[in-house]
Parts: sequence; structure tokens; C-alpha cells
Amino acid sequence: MLLPADLPTPLQVLDDPDFARAGVELRLKRDDLAHPTVPGNKWRKLAPNLAYAVETGARGLYTFGGAYSTHLRAVAAAAQALGLPSIGVVRGDELAAAPRNWSLRAAEGCGMELRFVSRADYRALLTDHQPLAPGWLVLPEGGSNPLAVQGAAAVPAEIPDLGPSDLLACPVGTGGTLAGLAAGLPPGARALGVAVLRGEGYLEREVATLHQATYARQFDNWRIAHTHHGGGYGRLTPELTAFAEEFEQRHGLALERRYVAKTLHAVHHAATTGQLTSGTRVTVVVTGLPDPL
Repeated sequence: MLLPADLPTPLQVLDDPDFARAGVELRLKRDDLAHPTVPGNKWRKLAPNLAYAVETGARGLYTFGGAYSTHLRAVAAAAQALGLPSIGVVRGDELAAAPRNWSLRAAEGCGMELRFVSRADYRALLTDHQPLAPGWLVLPEGGSNPLAVQGAAAVPAEIPDLGPSDLLACPVGTGGTLAGLAAGLPPGARALGVAVLRGEGYLEREVATLHQATYARQFDNWRIAHTHHGGGYGRLTPELTAFAEEFEQRHGLALERRYVAKTLHAVHHAATTGQLTSGTRVTVVVTGLPDPL
């Protein structure tokens, strides 16, 4: 049985001297605490898709991800809890014969069948995958589809008194969480996505496409910062590592590095360089847990 999520997730105010000097209030929306096995934004995006899978009698869940994909682990855990099989197409055929890393071991431990393909084949399958899984619910890379956007759109409703002084920030990998946050905001509030990979222009198009597919309209209350991806997905610069370690020591919090730390680093830079006006209240959506290793 799939356990229910613990919603609403906590809203944590941080007393941070760097933000205080800039006149900016910092809060964390602790979506990392949403669910014990399907953490963070993965629960928000998967829950509506899981309900759809059960309602339509899907034979299983079929999806895509990289070697350390949180999405693969989350889908595997959710499918196991629902009694459904799952298949994960993994980017990188060289990984097939290699020892499994902790992330892929966790996915296989939940019963997911892993299929390793070359990067070229992976890109092709992302756009033409339906014939591979008749009767299965096919979830895109990162789980970002219209149902996922609707799930993420519920987050702002859990945050009281949002208005013109508020900025909601989140990492952007495939765009679903940012699309949902922007759609769920009340008038005046804005959303900031922090790209965790190279994708200027591409990521904006992905978010716009999700908005059109979900709501048949566009939103003008969001933007994406492309200054803190560190050179690509999973790449951690010495500057980011130093910031994350200092932040953890200052606030007693462990930070997931590839998404959450990059987002906080970008918001910190914006506050301390005057890009955020005094009186701004920033809420960073903590989308996931730190790696166990």
C-alpha cells in the first residue's frame, strides 16, 4: 500500500545574516518531508499520475532517467507500493555491465526492471516511446507532464498570505515543478526557477509547452536563472560546495547538492548582490533529500 503524503509540508523561516543584511526574508518549503519513499517534488508530480494509473488499470509504470535519477527511484518505490511492475530506461549503455551505484540499486531493490540504452537511443525513445509499452503508463523523464504540473500547482495554496513581495524559487531540471508553482501563484507573486543544467531557451520552451498543454494558456509570472548550474547536471563547483557546507553548518540542515544547493546558492547571490529588493520574501521549495553517500 502506498502511504499518504504528510501535507501540508512545513514552512520554515531561517534567520540568515546575509539575507537579513539585504532586507530579504528566507523561508524553506520543506517538500523533502512530504513522503517517506516518494520524496519532495517527486510526490507532487507523481501522485496525480499514480491515481490515473490506478483509475485506468495501467499494466505498469514505464519511465526514463539517468544513473542517479531520483525520479527512477521514486517511480520504482511507488509502483512497488501499488503492486505494479515498473521499467526504467537508463541513459548510458555502458552502465549495464558496471556495478550498480546506490541509486540504481535502490530502484532495482523496489522491483524496477532497468533497461540501459545508448545516449542516442535514449533521446530517440524520449520522443517515440508509446509503442514500447502498450497498456502501461509512460512517464516522461523527470515525470513532467500536465498531471504533474497540476500536482505541483498545489504548493502555493499551502503557503499563507502570498502577495507582491513574494518570490517562490525552485530548481529546474525538466520544468514541471516551476510550471506548477507559477500556475498556482496568486496575483502579484512570482516564481523563479534555477536551472541545474545547461538549457537556456530550451527550459523556457519546456515550461511554456507544459503550461499550454495543462491550462491552454501562458503565464508571465516566472523566469529561469541560468547562472548557477555549475557547468551541467550533477556538476558541483568548489564555490557551490563551500556555500553548501557553510549553509549546512549555519542552519543545521543537510542539503541535496544537485538541485537544492544550486537553488539556494542562486537566491543567496541574488540577495547579496542587490538583485532582490529589500522587503522581498523568498520561499525556496526544498525538492529532495541529500544523497545517502
